[in-house]
Amino acid sequence: MRFDDWHLTHDLDDFLGRAGAFLRSAPALHTVPLTVTETLRARGPYAYGDEAPEFGVLERDGTVRASFFRTPPHWLNLTALTGEEADGLAALLAGRGLRLPGVNAERGTAAAFAEAWRRRTGATAEVRQRLRLYRLGTLTAPRPVPPGRPRTAGAADREQLVRWFEGFCRDTGEGVAQDAARWADARIDRGDVLFWEAPDGTPVSMAGVSPRVAGQVRVFGVYTPAPLRGRGYAGAVTAEAGRAALASGAREVLLFADLANPTSNGLYQRIGYRPVADFDVHVFHHGPSPARPSGPQ
Repeated sequence: MRFDDWHLTHDLDDFLGRAGAFLRSAPALHTVPLTVTETLRARGPYAYGDEAPEFGVLERDGTVRASFFRTPPHWLNLTALTGEEADGLAALLAGRGLRLPGVNAERGTAAAFAEAWRRRTGATAEVRQRLRLYRLGTLTAPRPVPPGRPRTAGAADREQLVRWFEGFCRDTGEGVAQDAARWADARIDRGDVLFWEAPDGTPVSMAGVSPRVAGQVRVFGVYTPAPLRGRGYAGAVTAEAGRAALASGAREVLLFADLANPTSNGLYQRIGYRPVADFDVHVFHHGPSPARPSGPQ
């Protein structure tokens, strides 16, 4: 395929002007680019890090076929690609001297791009995470409901949110994907993290929800500290987050679960979530850094 089929940009408005309708045409499968670009639109280009985001749109004969985004230093996030398209994109990005840390995409696309990246760069790849995307069907509150109540996390909870976000990242094996304080401040500003608190007011579990875009929201960051697990708190707060999202007007409520964790997958299915698609994260291991081109990257 020709490299000029891909339009590359650092400009969010340019990217959404070209790819916005395509992303909104399948909001569940495109939940990550939809919610990330909404956060970038609301909070600026450095919401996820200290480097400008990178975007790409694959267009043929005026029709958008696929897109990608990356918020350095994080993974490349791809919509579905054929094997040929994945190879063409790998060739294009490798030719620009990029050293990608990994890729996140639907399983077939992730595998095709990882193999193409290996061929083009010599990097090795390993599957870091296998994720299942779920969509909420009929919400079924877990029984029995643990004692306590939900409440929205506020400014007074900032230190708690920072610690719990760091704990969530450690437990999921992701490392801290973004600055924990920046993450907490954004959640407080939007009021999009729910706590389940014990009758004495002590927070015991949390769940967040993404901004609503194209009718979808995604539940994320479900976390209970290890000493408090097994008491129903995660199920209660996840169910309440889904209920609140539906009450606010969401048409689809989504979440990702790590397939290596059968407990969470079973819990989400009991609440009413049904599988949509499987996604994989591949991480790349490069050798010594080659000389980088001097022009803009």
